[in-house]
Amino acid sequence: MVLIGTAVLSLSFSPAIKICRNLIGRVRRKWIIIIYLMGFFIFGYLSFDIILIINLPFPIELVTGCVFLGGAVFVFIIMNVSLSTIVALQKAEETIHVAKDDWESTFDAVTDIITVHDMDFNIIRANQAAREIFGLQQNEGTHLKKCFRCYHGTDKPMLGCVSCQSLQTGKPSTFEMFEPHLNKHLEIRAMPRFGNDSRLVGLIHVVRDITDRKKAEQEKLKLEYQLQQAYKIESIGTLAGGIAHDFNNILSSIIGFTELALDDLKDVKKDTTIADNLQEVYTAGKRAKDLVRQILAFARQSEEEIKPIQVDLITKEVIKFVRSSIPTTIEIKINIESDSLIMGNATQLHQILMNLCINAAYAMEDEGGVLEVGLKDVIIDRTSAMAKLGLKPAKYIQMKVSDTGVGIPPDIIGSIYDPYFTTKEAGEGTGMGLSMVHGIVESYGGKITVDSSLGEGTVFAIYLPITGERTAHRPYEPQELPRGTERILFIDDEAPIARMGGQILERLGYTVSMRTSSVEALELFRSKPNDFDLVISDMTMPNMAGDKLAVELMVIRPDIPVILCTGYSIKISDESAAEIGIKAFAYKPIVKADLSKTVRKVLDEAKKKT
Repeated sequence: MVLIGTAVLSLSFSPAIKICRNLIGRVRRKWIIIIYLMGFFIFGYLSFDIILIINLPFPIELVTGCVFLGGAVFVFIIMNVSLSTIVALQKAEETIHVAKDDWESTFDAVTDIITVHDMDFNIIRANQAAREIFGLQQNEGTHLKKCFRCYHGTDKPMLGCVSCQSLQTGKPSTFEMFEPHLNKHLEIRAMPRFGNDSRLVGLIHVVRDITDRKKAEQEKLKLEYQLQQAYKIESIGTLAGGIAHDFNNILSSIIGFTELALDDLKDVKKDTTIADNLQEVYTAGKRAKDLVRQILAFARQSEEEIKPIQVDLITKEVIKFVRSSIPTTIEIKINIESDSLIMGNATQLHQILMNLCINAAYAMEDEGGVLEVGLKDVIIDRTSAMAKLGLKPAKYIQMKVSDTGVGIPPDIIGSIYDPYFTTKEAGEGTGMGLSMVHGIVESYGGKITVDSSLGEGTVFAIYLPITGERTAHRPYEPQELPRGTERILFIDDEAPIARMGGQILERLGYTVSMRTSSVEALELFRSKPNDFDLVISDMTMPNMAGDKLAVELMVIRPDIPVILCTGYSIKISDESAAEIGIKAFAYKPIVKADLSKTVRKVLDEAKKKT
């Protein structure tokens, strides 16, 4: 029998204790532990009731003795524990409680999910973050919820489970995954838990919610992809600029010499075969000039103004281009019933048609089919079915692009105009096409609709406000142009253009000196600075560019007016040209009427200043 915390003199229930009271009176009013062994001899052996004391963690005072009473032997052991020891024990117990509270508050303060498991995947302890996400109670106890049910919503461990790996290897395991059950990206670390005997007794899971990090990584990848696309577009723009420069030089010769030839035929009957053929060359050259402008605008190297544009003409050009770039298994049908104009940008309209046609072809690339493009005028009033689109009552041109391809699934058709949305494989599309189309159409005051059925095809219909009737390229007609007798230095590294420019200006009455080298032109001007009233120079030339040449010329003679000819240049703008004293630009391909008016204007302004 063990009695703890009882005063010795207050013990009165044992005869043995009463007999021993005088012997232990010296410990009166102290706290003691009494263990007594009672036995008696029966037939020659001693019988003990019980008692064993092991490893007491504090110093004690031990008093022992025995008493013979009625033939029995009473053995007593008195252990005296001092008051200071009791106080120390109480403080130690309080310290343990404080440490426990501190540990639990720290455990709960960790924002990562922490769960402690036994060998059967039961969660036996969880911090606050885990309790909140899994709906556990703070004192829920052990063996109530399986970890795989909490984390994955399953009835058994998942394939490749990090807990299973750690239990098998006895080593930590880490795994990242998207967990649909929690709708989160998680980083799961499973660490084995060992007992005092180094035996594996369970696991500890430390789980971090990395959803925001994954979103940031995805956004970074998207931005990197956009940057790569921007670099590609920039490269295309650089290439287009170089092509435009060379092509404009070619067109300058074609258009310029055709104009000169037609001037030579002005006294000949206009219905001759030669005149007709030259008119066709001139018309083709003007169309090619417009095409170069479209290429530059598409490559984002020039700004195209909003003006009346010929939808049917652009449509035919796009169809020719598409025909050469899609499989022959796709038949193209054209139904153009409108020659109306819209206010817009030729390049943007080109982009709209190209995008819709290429998307239609993509939908039919496996099985083939029919791509149909149609134009017609429609009138939309308040009673029209199209009025529900929000279009104002007016006359519109309807542009339809249809295909007999796979169709658009109903669950994504509402997202096709979202930026970067695409159903194509990586490298096949940017997801910007239909978003761009939608934006352009809306900016023109129009609307776009889509109707699609799986396995049957898709129809896109665009409605754009009509602004007027079509005007075709006018044939070349000789006309009275501004003339003069001034002296002009004409410089171009392309000999045909230098000759063509010289002939045009000479026919207008000017005295022209032609050079194909900017260095030679500079030497000529340095030797005779007062022999010229105007200098016309190409911008892009070897050895010395046109703007550098202009600066050198004005160092020699500050009042010399300079005109720069350019088909494309990213090196100089109107503002920077004005800063160095350039008086005007002549844009290639050079047209006689434009050149004559620009030259006359610059010369007249120079005279006013003298």
